Amino acid sequence: MTKMSTGTYEWAAEVVNCVNGCEHDCRYCFARYSAVDRYHRMTADEWRKPVVREADVNRGRKKIDGVVMFPSTHDITPAILEPCMTVLAKLLAAGNEVLLVSKPHLECIEAIAKGFGDYKDTLRFRFTIGSSRDEVLKFWEPGAPSFEERRNSLKLAFDAGFKTSISAEPLLDPFYVRELWEGLIDYVNWEFWIGKLNKSESRVKIDTLEAREKLQKIHMGQTDDNVMLIYERFKDEPLVRWKDSYKKVITKFHPDTLLK
Repeated sequence: MTKMSTGTYEWAAEVVNCVNGCEHDCRYCFARYSAVDRYHRMTADEWRKPVVREADVNRGRKKIDGVVMFPSTHDITPAILEPCMTVLAKLLAAGNEVLLVSKPHLECIEAIAKGFGDYKDTLRFRFTIGSSRDEVLKFWEPGAPSFEERRNSLKLAFDAGFKTSISAEPLLDPFYVRELWEGLIDYVNWEFWIGKLNKSESRVKIDTLEAREKLQKIHMGQTDDNVMLIYERFKDEPLVRWKDSYKKVITKFHPDTLLK
């Protein structure tokens, strides 16, 4: 039996990062949890003020066997756009196929699309958008762009001729997934991934009763029954892909189903 790929290995053979911390300060972020809560390498305030790792920016890059995901433990924001562009340029110049994953700032995507227009065959975009409602995004991802800005970034990359995809993992609004799909699909030409909020008991920052209630609402949308409702709605959509958290549920009910 083939072992199911999980996490970033569903998308890439290797990940590259060049910054400590992230302005987006997402409540569920595994990197934030590891740095702040688990290993105490940074304070919560320090995490929100990203620091560029100059050694990682300046180092040479070689071609690797497989897709490179950039970044994975931080994002690309206007404040750190220049060093991120430097790393991306080195990865692409070395002949790598790069999957750029971001909660996108329009300013950054404009610069990247303009600067790397010659790499449409090897640079692909995957934008993380887990809800179409700004009140949901603002709570869970307080420093990240609005839905409109992310959608505009997606459209820009699509119109520029790049491969575009969506990561709705974590799906922050399971009961509004249809609205999310309909708001984005016109500008997706590659894949649309759907996945759960993972390891919420340990990773998610729950500091108020409101946070507890909002987390419980996500949990209600992640029950096996609701996962299967979403699966039935989207199973015939050719661009939809299921993250491992959904695959585990789907294969429990349909063990012989071949999932994308």
